[in-house]
Amino acid sequence: MSQAEIVIVGAGMAGLAAASRLQAAGKQVVVVEARDRIGGRVHTDRSWAVPVELGATWVHGVEKNPVMDLVQELQLKTRLTDYENHWLYNTKGKLVKDEDQDELDDQLDDVLEELDQLREDMDEGDEADLSLEDALEVVLAHWKLSPARRQLLDYAIAAEIEHEYAANCRELSCYYWDEGEVFEGDDCYLPAGVDQLVDHLATGLDIRLNHVVQRVEVTAAGVQVVCDCDTIAAERAIVTVPLGVLKAGAVQFSPALPAAKQKAIQRLGMGSLNKLVLRFPKVFWQRDAEILGYVPQAKGEWVEFFNFQPITQQPILVGFNAGRYSRKLEELSEAETIAAAMQVLRTIYGKAVPDPVAALVTRWQADPFAQGAYSYLAKHSSPEDYEALAQPVGDRLFFAGEATSRQYAATLHGALLSGWREADRMNNLH
Repeated sequence: MSQAEIVIVGAGMAGLAAASRLQAAGKQVVVVEARDRIGGRVHTDRSWAVPVELGATWVHGVEKNPVMDLVQELQLKTRLTDYENHWLYNTKGKLVKDEDQDELDDQLDDVLEELDQLREDMDEGDEADLSLEDALEVVLAHWKLSPARRQLLDYAIAAEIEHEYAANCRELSCYYWDEGEVFEGDDCYLPAGVDQLVDHLATGLDIRLNHVVQRVEVTAAGVQVVCDCDTIAAERAIVTVPLGVLKAGAVQFSPALPAAKQKAIQRLGMGSLNKLVLRFPKVFWQRDAEILGYVPQAKGEWVEFFNFQPITQQPILVGFNAGRYSRKLEELSEAETIAAAMQVLRTIYGKAVPDPVAALVTRWQADPFAQGAYSYLAKHSSPEDYEALAQPVGDRLFFAGEATSRQYAATLHGALLSGWREADRMNNLH
């Protein structure tokens, strides 16, 4: 049995943020991590000699964002993302005119405005929550859209909402799907790799990799964190494992967690967002484009490819998929996933499009130490569930991670701030 003053479960952004702040305050901290690497859902792959993000990719909102403080401290280069630099193609692979894209954007704004009114009416009538999909159908019932216009609108909903929240509208809460706060300013990408942030936070820490936590036991005397290869006794612990791991019951708690926390874990949703990274022998798409959009025949399939050539100086495209289709892709082989993406790219750019020379496929849902991408507010959940998940159990057991951040869930900065929050909470104990 090992000993520590504080043990932190998980070496992702939240766990490392908490550990570095506690150690700076003079605490003796041990971090246990199930993987053979640090970072958690920050995963920068360097097998192609250029950094490729398989997990967290963007700093969302650069103004007054605490992640940007780290970026500036490390003097990392940044690249702002211009979402307006967007080339959209219809189902047949024909370019959608700029004026038609503008009209689509306006239409989505109008739909969301009517949705807000519907929510107000529902709230005044004290009506039960709906899924966002059912609420949208109520709004769109009087729109009389042609099949082609509805297909375009479905594309916009998938790209703007479902990819943002890593969930289908059927899974999202009508009342609370867009709850939370944002930092102002553009989103930015770190060309040299997001892993530099976690490496910086990890400097000088006692991190024990390949330690799969099975059980957390709380007693009057302290906490025991039981791993597959060791047991660590400490005065206190911070659990930072992803919501998906908590939902699966992969870590047992003794005594059982309070009912309010268990209900929050059950009600909150764990989203699915996966990437297919393709490296080609040459660029065959618009070299300066930021995003290549596609209006699919089947809703939500391959609606976005990001052009990473300007960032990496390599002919790389990254396809994103969310929700139901993201989960479906995890059941396919790598070859089948690539074939599905190539069918779209050849619809747009022609049969002469070359095969990729290399590919990276993510399967975050199947990853036992993530079991999804990030949290979202599911039908019948509420922002109070984030707060319930963040509540300590007595003065021994604490919780951090993006799913404990009511303001900034599902973000790098939400994870970072949650780790600092729990470190401060511990440092303020008498």
